[in-house]
Amino acid sequence: MVFNGTYPNLATSAPHPHPAAPAEIKARFSEFVKKIEASTKISSAVPASTGALRDFWEAPERLWKQDIEEAEIDAILSGGASLH
Repeated sequence: MVFNGTYPNLATSAPHPHPAAPAEIKARFSEFVKKIEASTKISSAVPASTGALRDFWEAPERLWKQDIEEAEIDAILSGGASLH
């Protein structure tokens, strides 16, 4: 199968409703975009001192860095079949 069309440039295209969206959704789409942009600005402005972590590696190492034994790796890679 060969694709003969073009892909949209997502980096430069503005948000818009799907062409097949119901008229009600199309009419209120700009309101939806404003709400999303406002919530994004609020969530990105959360100071780090709240105790919330943005990435797992910001947590203490004891919570995320663990030594894994070779047998455990084999069990994971075999889907558990190596346990029997």
